[in-house]
Amino acid sequence: MRLRFLVGEILTGLRRNTAMTISVVLVTFVSLVFVGAGGLLQLQVGQMKDYWYDRVQVSVFLCAKDSEAPTCTSGEVTGAQRDAVLAELQSPTLAPYVESVQFESRADAYKRFKEQFKGTAIADSATEDQLNESYRVKLKDPTKYEVVTQYFAGTPGVEQVQDQRRVLDPFFTVLNVATAVAGGFAVVMIVAAALLIATTIRLSAFSRRRETGIMRLVGASKLLIQLPFLLEGVLAAVVGAGLAVGALYAAVRFGVQGWLVEALPLFGYVGTHQVWLVAPVLLGIAVLLAGTASVTTLSRYLRV
Repeated sequence: MRLRFLVGEILTGLRRNTAMTISVVLVTFVSLVFVGAGGLLQLQVGQMKDYWYDRVQVSVFLCAKDSEAPTCTSGEVTGAQRDAVLAELQSPTLAPYVESVQFESRADAYKRFKEQFKGTAIADSATEDQLNESYRVKLKDPTKYEVVTQYFAGTPGVEQVQDQRRVLDPFFTVLNVATAVAGGFAVVMIVAAALLIATTIRLSAFSRRRETGIMRLVGASKLLIQLPFLLEGVLAAVVGAGLAVGALYAAVRFGVQGWLVEALPLFGYVGTHQVWLVAPVLLGIAVLLAGTASVTTLSRYLRV
């Protein structure tokens, strides 16, 4: 009997405040889409870091003919200097950090340069003599690149030591900023959703003040009177969360896995299984948001 009563009261409240309920659903939907997108973007950043940092190399560039570095005052690197650098890279001192070493000649560097910049003006303007010989060093732990950088600082025959992480880090910084912006929008929209839920509950309670007054007179409990209003807010928020999960699933399924993977097959992308990891968090936020807003409002405007 009480369950039938609760369902009837919830349906009555939703019917009387259809426009406000739809507004709650839409605002919750938009806010949780931002939250979910931020979470998925952060998962993507972590996945990309794992992919690229495992492939990051430290390049030890040797002196070229026209190098102006202080360590290249004697001109182009000599055979003895080249061998000395290799011996240091293979020494017991650097053995705990270095996984492998590969020598890249000018011809190899020029070939790779032409492939990277194929179809651009810079590819035709460079010559093989302008490029440096180098040692490509793969580290066991890419975060320890400074060890190699500092070790060869001031070494004769070495023009510079370049870590590819310095190229990638600004890119990841941009992605992290995008995540923070999405999070900022999500916070604003969540606050708007909370205020809208509170307003909806208040209007619903006001429109049914006569019924709640009668329930007080016949001795209905505080929980029985307030529960329908609480469930209205929670139901609307959960529907919004469900729509947000559906939108994120569609975006990942068709936008990322269906198009981006084929258009830019450079590394692994987030999949639909990550959406299901985020889904419980979004539902939890929706229930917590609606429950907190509803209880706060009911305690003020529906005193029993």
